Amino acid sequence: MAVVVRLPQALAVDAGGHRTLEFDLPAGSVLADLLTQVRSQYPALGRRICDETGAIRRFVNVYVGDDESRALQGLGTPVAQDADVFVVGSVAGG
Repeated sequence: MAVVVRLPQALAVDAGGHRTLEFDLPAGSVLADLLTQVRSQYPALGRRICDETGAIRRFVNVYVGDDESRALQGLGTPVAQDADVFVVGSVAGG
């Protein structure tokens, strides 16, 4: 099984219009490994998710399953082979 990355429409533009991406990761992979693959295969999308140091941009939330990665282990969060990973832009307003 593959890790499935789900994107909102606003980010799908940078992934060739795809709202769902699949990646095969070796056992023991973490979120940083997944995002490295995202940046490699979809550079424009990678720049929207991560900054130049590889950190997740502060206005982007990445969920592994139901939990936001910052509340887990950040980039060190384990990603199982059948995980669903959701990338969501923060919403602000007033």
